[in-house]
Amino acid sequence: MKQTAIGKYRWSICALLFFATTVNYLDRQVLSLLKPTLEREFDWSNSDYANIASVFQFSYAISLLFAGRIVDKLGTKAGYAWAIIIWSLAAILHAYAVPAGMMVATVLGWVGITAVPISIAGFMLSRALLGFGEAGNFPAAIKATAEYFPKKERSFATGIFNSGTNVGAILAPLSVPWIVTTWGWEEAFFIIGAIGFLWLIFWFIYYDKPAEQKRLSAAELEYITDHTEVEDTVVDGKVTNRISWATLMGYKQTWAFAIGKFMTDGVWWFFLFWLPGYLKDQYSMEGTAIIIPLTVLYSMTMVGSIGGGYFPTYFINKGMKPYDGRMKAMLMIAFIPLLVLAVQPLGYLSYWVPVIFIGIGASAHQAWSANIYTTVSDMFPKRSIATVVGIGGMAGGLGGVVVSKVGGWLFDSYKLKAVNATWSSATNTGFSDYLNKVVSLNVTDKKGILVNVAQKDWSNLTKDIQAKLQAVDPSQYELFIHIQKEAVRGSLTTAYSMMFAFCAVAYLIAWSIMKSLVPKEKIINL
Repeated sequence: MKQTAIGKYRWSICALLFFATTVNYLDRQVLSLLKPTLEREFDWSNSDYANIASVFQFSYAISLLFAGRIVDKLGTKAGYAWAIIIWSLAAILHAYAVPAGMMVATVLGWVGITAVPISIAGFMLSRALLGFGEAGNFPAAIKATAEYFPKKERSFATGIFNSGTNVGAILAPLSVPWIVTTWGWEEAFFIIGAIGFLWLIFWFIYYDKPAEQKRLSAAELEYITDHTEVEDTVVDGKVTNRISWATLMGYKQTWAFAIGKFMTDGVWWFFLFWLPGYLKDQYSMEGTAIIIPLTVLYSMTMVGSIGGGYFPTYFINKGMKPYDGRMKAMLMIAFIPLLVLAVQPLGYLSYWVPVIFIGIGASAHQAWSANIYTTVSDMFPKRSIATVVGIGGMAGGLGGVVVSKVGGWLFDSYKLKAVNATWSSATNTGFSDYLNKVVSLNVTDKKGILVNVAQKDWSNLTKDIQAKLQAVDPSQYELFIHIQKEAVRGSLTTAYSMMFAFCAVAYLIAWSIMKSLVPKEKIINL
């Protein structure tokens, strides 16, 4: 039967999933683009930022464990709607992070916790709620894909809607810096967060279960359902819709998916959350200057998302089983990120070297992601898919927490090492009088807290503090900050090299573990 005779309504559903995923990534990307702005505004360290990012990842990870179960219970339509309502409200809450932080600080004060700064507390609350809501996106989208697409088309459909992650990452740098410049950082969170409510209108109008979908032709419905899948879950000889986590965790297929996500999701989130900071640290680029590089980088990833999703069909059409063809494709994809190893050694040539190389690595991740998600629907019955995806997503989120925390600690450690070395060297090379005068100023931040300028990267200080340091001796200030900046950049080069090395090899490690656990396709009969 020809494709034109079958009908194409299922691709309209895929388009809805694509736009929801785009909004999902728009909302989570805003914070990383504002990292340099918020660092100066609130005097955050890399570890502070890592803690805020990790709260999102941890909340996202834990919520994914339950999100899949909730989506399976509520159904795709209601589950997806509730998810986007919650995460859109949470995205908007970022604009009110300071008053929210005051409330959190008050509550924490009641139990004797007073060490968390207000700004950090507010953003942690906002990110935690964002992670909780956004956890529903992929379990619901994968479940909708399983409902509307036959197995042979699922990885392609997944690749298409998953490319929304790239489009969201592209639209964010195109819009957020301009919004911040025009109206301010609070408005960036508010405007971007409100977009999700527009999507809800179309979701309620166009989505229903295939059997209840009036816009779906009989021929297309038959095409979707014309394949053998185990639909009933049997426990103690009785058919049930409930599948326990313990049951699912007893299968190597679940562990293979979860370990694959744990090893590789952190790579993508590192690229997503830390690249704006990387361009600032290594190339002094921020604000509107990062628009073109990040737009080019994330545009490249669309090739991997869509092409990677289609790639396994080459092997499947040659007679390989879906899982086996997918794993063969994933092995070839896993070699591509090794190019990221060359980012730092060749980065001195131009900032376009890391942009292009990381873009290729990120593109490979999207190709990998489209396929690893589909390994679940290859082997599990439909009603368990969202739950298994949730388990794997939780593992991926925890992997992201580890990467963020290690990255924040590593960057702060190497930066402080360079700052201390510069200060020690400067006091012995003609800067001692100037630095003594600077220390005697006893400069304070906006909250009146004393700033230890001897242990600060001066390029990250607020403009009013920089002006005070410069006023002491403009020529000495310019010379010292230049020396310090170069020392910090050189030190951070080493730290970023370590992180990129992990990003390069993570996929081969993940594939090896997955293949050892599940060598061949084996359908789960629950």
